Amino acid sequence: MTGAEVLDVGREAIWTMLAMAAPIMIVGLTVGVIIALFQALTQVQEMTLVFVPKIFAIFLALIVFMPLMGAVLGAFMTNIADRIAAG
Repeated sequence: MTGAEVLDVGREAIWTMLAMAAPIMIVGLTVGVIIALFQALTQVQEMTLVFVPKIFAIFLALIVFMPLMGAVLGAFMTNIADRIAAG
């Protein structure tokens, strides 16, 4: 394996990681901003108000995006296995 191929595999691994984490992180960010806006508008400063809806939203996003995440990870693994088999 040459240095260029190693860098290519590393770049693909980083993009795979971003593709798998981005949907969940975006959902968490969106729910967090909405709740923070609600807290600022109503002046309710309850700390548990942030965590419970965010946990439910992230869990729901995990269920919804699991097929996409599996497909992305499967494609990456297939690519890595093909590179290993090719030598």
